Amino acid sequence: MTSIAVTSLQDVVSRPRHVAIGTFDGVHRGHQAVIEDADTVLTFDPHPLEILHPAALPKLIMPFGVKRDVIEGLGVAELVVIPFDREFATVPAVGFIDQVLIQGLGAERVSVGENFRFGAKAKGDPAMLAARPEFETRVVPLVEVDGEAVSSTRIRALIAAGEMEAARHCLGAPFMVEGAVVEGDQRGRELGFPTANIVPDDRLAIPGHGVYAAFADGVPAAVNVGVRPTFDTGRGVLIETYLIDRDEDLYGRTLRVAFVERLRGERRFAGVEELIAQMRIDVEDAKRVCASFTA
Repeated sequence: MTSIAVTSLQDVVSRPRHVAIGTFDGVHRGHQAVIEDADTVLTFDPHPLEILHPAALPKLIMPFGVKRDVIEGLGVAELVVIPFDREFATVPAVGFIDQVLIQGLGAERVSVGENFRFGAKAKGDPAMLAARPEFETRVVPLVEVDGEAVSSTRIRALIAAGEMEAARHCLGAPFMVEGAVVEGDQRGRELGFPTANIVPDDRLAIPGHGVYAAFADGVPAAVNVGVRPTFDTGRGVLIETYLIDRDEDLYGRTLRVAFVERLRGERRFAGVEELIAQMRIDVEDAKRVCASFTA
């Protein structure tokens, strides 16, 4: 049960607020620095690029539900969501400040990243905010991890490469995938490793094909991301999660998988026995990784 208040701008009651503003895809460590000490987060859904430049829209790091929960975990009391559409995209920067921040939210303090842009044609910037006397402006510089600026672009590349540890350093938490468990080919059950299968959302980032140690709803798991090359199923990419030492019917449930470490790449095996032998090794490796994992 979530305790963060999720509201639209129209339903907000104006009061003194410390507002952090951003799209915050991934809520990575740079975003967390912007959100620090804010009681309200103002964000946009869908991602502005989906409306302004659909061809340039990247794979999103997290769906809205996960983003909401991560922001709540930072101690934020209120999440204000502006539906980003063509009409909102025409609001000039000064209009955004007057109508949204001052009249709508009653902002006394505003926090943004140094590269934040807003308003029609992205003409608003942190300097424009800082010039306003109605509120204090906090401009947060880019955060570096391992000598390089943290960005959603960098994290997407790490996820695609299966570099879960490096992605975790940037995110401040394991990368997560969430989805409804669907019926598969029942092949995992036949092999002795029944899996909960998620069909990934095309709009979201997923780890590169391979086998991973992970936690599924907090339970240690071995996860295969890929197309199962040993069997010519003709099916697309699946996220197949084997919950270690747990056997329960998960069909129809929403499962949240937190990826810890890539164990190996996906590969084709000569036969079923060879595959089963490798799966046993994968499960033991996943169990060991999960047992030694510290957040």
